[in-house]
Amino acid sequence: MRRVIPTTIPLGRTARRLTWPHLPPAVRALVEERCGSPVVDAASQDGGFTPGFASVLTCADGSRHFVKAASTKAQRLFAESYREEARKLRALPTTVPAPRLLWVEEGDWVVLGIEYVEARSPHRPWRQADLDAAMDALEVVASELTPVPDEMSLEPFADEVASWPAYWQLDSLTRLALPHADEAAALAARFAEVAGGDTVVHTDVRDDNMLVRPDGSAVFCDWNWPTKGAAWLDSLFMLIGPRGDGVDVDTVLASRPLTRGVPADDIDSVLALVAGYFLKSADDPVPLTSPHLRDHQRWQGEVVWAWLCERRGW
Repeated sequence: MRRVIPTTIPLGRTARRLTWPHLPPAVRALVEERCGSPVVDAASQDGGFTPGFASVLTCADGSRHFVKAASTKAQRLFAESYREEARKLRALPTTVPAPRLLWVEEGDWVVLGIEYVEARSPHRPWRQADLDAAMDALEVVASELTPVPDEMSLEPFADEVASWPAYWQLDSLTRLALPHADEAAALAARFAEVAGGDTVVHTDVRDDNMLVRPDGSAVFCDWNWPTKGAAWLDSLFMLIGPRGDGVDVDTVLASRPLTRGVPADDIDSVLALVAGYFLKSADDPVPLTSPHLRDHQRWQGEVVWAWLCERRGW
């Protein structure tokens, strides 16, 4: 175990979401029609950092459904995010460990019906069995989604985050007076040389976007904004939370097939890139719809920075 970096965010209760009574009657009626039975219970899924509706619905016939919804007027960005998720879910092969998209309705609201998965969230602090399940599942993702399916039409990871290396020059980072910041900036500047590839990269793999089935296998949710890049990127991103919880993640990197052959400097380049992003983002204004987002980004930035410093001997 490494040093634990405590977090104060309320795990599993970070989202400020719409709930079933908030949906317009017409939207509730549409959902019940698609589910085939009246809704008798709605359990909001309050992990994550977005305000859209996301609930497990139990119907009068005993069936369960996972439904997301966002207004195209009042929640335009989140409605577009749900549209993108629907497009990506349609393109995922059934062999990928992800819930299946069942139906979509688009109008004044974007509404997604997604397969309900009998599962739980990973334990926090992270336990070895859950982490093994996550890494196993990411190896399946990389295998099944290399090359990127044509219908997904993804942008390269390096293009999507091309602005991030410059964050190391912003006042919000320079005033932190981090030792070795110049060296971190140099590492981040070369990330595009090491992060290229033709694998679908989820980019947002963490505990609140993962479920663990009763058989111990993992499923990844929220396929909103994947990119294409190196097959090992998601495995690295997955280890940020466990590193903060004290797990010896460098031993994990050395033991897994997607990461054990990656040069240490390449890993460090991406860690420096991500540290700059999180530390910069933590200084941005707090969104009214997501009061815990900046605290979470600050925690992730501190975790990645401590991890990078340990790896570099700083």
